Amino acid sequence: AGKMIPHAKPGGGAITGASWTGGGAIQARSGRILFSSGGSDWICSGSVVNDSSTGNGYSIVLTAGHCVYDGSDGWSYNVLYMPNFDAQPSYDCATRTDGCWRASLLTAHDDFVPGGFGSDETVRVDYGFARVGLRIAGAGTAELDAATGGYGLNTASVAHSVTKWAFGYPAAGRYKGKDLVYCSGPTIDDPYGSPTWGMGCNMTGGSSGGPWIYGTTDPAVYTAGTLLTSVNSYGYSGLTYMFGPKFNTETQTVFASVTSGTASPGTSVVCTVGTSE
Repeated sequence: AGKMIPHAKPGGGAITGASWTGGGAIQARSGRILFSSGGSDWICSGSVVNDSSTGNGYSIVLTAGHCVYDGSDGWSYNVLYMPNFDAQPSYDCATRTDGCWRASLLTAHDDFVPGGFGSDETVRVDYGFARVGLRIAGAGTAELDAATGGYGLNTASVAHSVTKWAFGYPAAGRYKGKDLVYCSGPTIDDPYGSPTWGMGCNMTGGSSGGPWIYGTTDPAVYTAGTLLTSVNSYGYSGLTYMFGPKFNTETQTVFASVTSGTASPGTSVVCTVGTSE
């Protein structure tokens, strides 16, 4: 933060922050995350990941690593996921049609724990996953991924020229946290050398953990080729870009750990999430 690059602007044709009005698949498959850390409540964004299983009693939510773990305060707790927050921007779980889903297990990359966000090595893997059970309030007993649908994870390299879409619920500055916002366009490498990539985007705090997808020209329509390839992680003052980690096979390993509940030494760390500090 605080660094600036003179005259750096997103490429032509990029959407750098607009209200998503298309509804559909991306609105259902993404949502707001409410959690506690260090004695305070915080917000992030997230999305549902296909876990290739039904009837197991849980589903998986993708978010940023710094939304599940903090280098000073440790693992997050009281973690709730609220899908389709744009249509129902309320934290009242009892009245939300799509309900609230409590996390029971969190995972992050081994390089992210215990240092947390802030170095080239940790922003490279600033992603985390939460395993959520059945909804804690509202009607219905379906699993989250059965109720909303989810996306597959991309683990292969994607060219900068390929259009990506970033979504989230920014809540600082011009944004109020209740509207699903998106950016889209090509990507660039982090200009300061971090092993991440950036998209022209003016989303602010609260959008962290929101999904980056590609493989579609209309995020309202789900196809099997629409995949998750990053999350909103960080930006630089004076530079209208959002940066995020590049998903790879390590991301798949961390994801496998949250589905199995077993850490993969050297790659992932697993934590049973609490409901109090």
